[in-house]
Amino acid sequence: MAICLSGDFDPDQMIATIDKYFGGLKPNPDLPKLDLPKETPMTAPVVREILGPDAESVALAWRFPGAADKDVETLQVVSQILYNGQAGLIDLDLAQQQKTLSAYCYPMTMSDYSAFMMQGRPKQGQTLDEVKDLLLGELKKLREGDFDEKMLEANINNFKLYQMQQLENNDARADMFVESFVNGSDWADEVTALDRMSKLTKDDIVAFANKYLKDDNYAVIYKKQGKDPNEKKMSKPEITPIVMNRDTVSTFLKEIQASVVTPIEPVFLDYSKDLTQLKAKSDIPVLYKQNTTNDIFQLIYLFDMGNNNDKALGTAAQYLEYLGTADMTPEEVKSEFYRLACSFFVSPGAKRTYVVLSGLSENMPAAMALFEKLMANAKVNPEAYTNMANDILKSRKDAKLNQMQNFSRLVTYATYGPKSPSTNILTEAELTSMDPQQLVDRIKQLNSFKHRILYYGPNNQDELLAIINKEHQAPETLNEIPEGNNFEPLLTPETKIFIAPYEAKQIYMSQVSNKGEKFDPAAESGRQLYNEYFGGGMNSIVFQEMRESRGLAYSAWAGMLKPSYMTDPYTLRTQIATQNDKMIDAINTFNDIINNMPESEAAFKLAKDGMIARMRTDRTIKMDVIWDYISAQYLGQNVDSRIKLYNDVQNMTLQDVIDYQNKWIKGRTYTYCILGDKKELDMESLKKVGPVIELKQEDIFGY
Repeated sequence: MAICLSGDFDPDQMIATIDKYFGGLKPNPDLPKLDLPKETPMTAPVVREILGPDAESVALAWRFPGAADKDVETLQVVSQILYNGQAGLIDLDLAQQQKTLSAYCYPMTMSDYSAFMMQGRPKQGQTLDEVKDLLLGELKKLREGDFDEKMLEANINNFKLYQMQQLENNDARADMFVESFVNGSDWADEVTALDRMSKLTKDDIVAFANKYLKDDNYAVIYKKQGKDPNEKKMSKPEITPIVMNRDTVSTFLKEIQASVVTPIEPVFLDYSKDLTQLKAKSDIPVLYKQNTTNDIFQLIYLFDMGNNNDKALGTAAQYLEYLGTADMTPEEVKSEFYRLACSFFVSPGAKRTYVVLSGLSENMPAAMALFEKLMANAKVNPEAYTNMANDILKSRKDAKLNQMQNFSRLVTYATYGPKSPSTNILTEAELTSMDPQQLVDRIKQLNSFKHRILYYGPNNQDELLAIINKEHQAPETLNEIPEGNNFEPLLTPETKIFIAPYEAKQIYMSQVSNKGEKFDPAAESGRQLYNEYFGGGMNSIVFQEMRESRGLAYSAWAGMLKPSYMTDPYTLRTQIATQNDKMIDAINTFNDIINNMPESEAAFKLAKDGMIARMRTDRTIKMDVIWDYISAQYLGQNVDSRIKLYNDVQNMTLQDVIDYQNKWIKGRTYTYCILGDKKELDMESLKKVGPVIELKQEDIFGY
């Protein structure tokens, strides 16, 4: 047994607490030793095929020793040489050259045996065997030493970066202890692994690849589209509902609740002290938070414009991945970023665009100079655009095969109607006729629009402004944000049911209700406590009634969603995943508990105490301080919203939740979203709930 802890505590006090409660436990010498079976070596490829509705893909796997074996450290390095998201063999030879729709690899470390996985998805017209052969071709290069030895040094820099990122997080730190204990490794080996990895040579890597990653000792799984001919149907069993005993409290819980502990005092943000507002050249606002923990930085250009303003912006950002400059190929750009242990991406959302640069702070000036050079001098590559456009169309086709993609689009359709941020994309005709120079022009013009710069890193304010003022390429006067499409969520004045087709043995269902209520700070405490009590975690009414008591859903949640902007409305959302033959029971039960909410003082106390405990212990730190401030700004607020919530919840009662439910929730009308196979649904009973409107995939996807 191991107790793995990471957090803000006094080690001596923690050891005393552990001794008090666990110190009397003794190991049992009579426990049988776990005798794991020994697998016979693989001497020929093992081939399997599986069928399902999702898009086709291929996966390959090689067996490796358990995680405690030193060879697994080498496997980590080998995996990064092949694929690291930027400059690995697969990145440059397959992804950058657009030879597959997607391709990647990773090690899967486990206690008894580990595995090295390679996976890929085919382009339009490409076979799974062709993808497999491309992946095997990259392994062949590894075995033959056909890679740049400088990659080894770059790998170590990026491993150091990854380790720093992991060590920032309590969960990750504790999990490192857990993994070491489960895998039976020596902790001293864990913390010195990077030193050993840094001494690996190219000859070591080649020898390792020839020992383990052969062309005949792997398994290959072909995931193909189709229906399993051996599928069996089970009739729905009768389920006797469990009577919920929410107001019954165990002796164990009573003891915990009666224990006296020193309360942890909450720490809230003061926006005037916890971040600094600066000005860079061109009068660009800079939100600054210093990193006093390690040498990692994150620099973000935030534009309050996105695909709603220009539906080609997302395509332009995607195209940037395949571009170089007049004096650097795209491969050289990616390799240089990886050498610097830095990375970048441009991510346009519906209303905002994020230009993100991050990595080792010592290399920030060089990485920023390289990134700004790429944005200002990106060179058109017509062939890359043609390939990308074809891949976009193939990805759209594949999206229609995925259950969650269909469900997400259906909910968006119910929220906005036929025209939404999701459908605001380039059509097939627009994609194929687009002059790629127009996309490059968008990239080059992006910095000319008004934006903010967000920074979390170790540089002091003067150092940061000096770097920004030197490297950031922006005109003296920034352009105003262009007007865009304003997609307004639809009101739901009456009940209606949208059903979209997807052949599966379970349905996804959501209820969407929008009465047009705008953000109200006075109602926020009631909203959050209602959500916690009614639709939050495993103690919530929804989870217990829908899943635990009646067995009507695999998953279930509900809640009133807060708007992100002052102009947005509140939206009540529910969601369940359930079997086709349980649909009507699930709908009726959901509606009953929404309108006639079960009332339990014990459940309310757990919900309230849980909220208070989280607010006492949660800490908004690092870059999250800046994002918290920005989110408050969008809602017209200038103080940490948790202050009011914490003060309000202390004195709130179950009656407050009941009052919120009566005012905001009860008696609403809904648009139902049901994704499923209507041949297996009780359509006649569904029509009694409300008028049914059948949609096609083309309706919800917009293409």
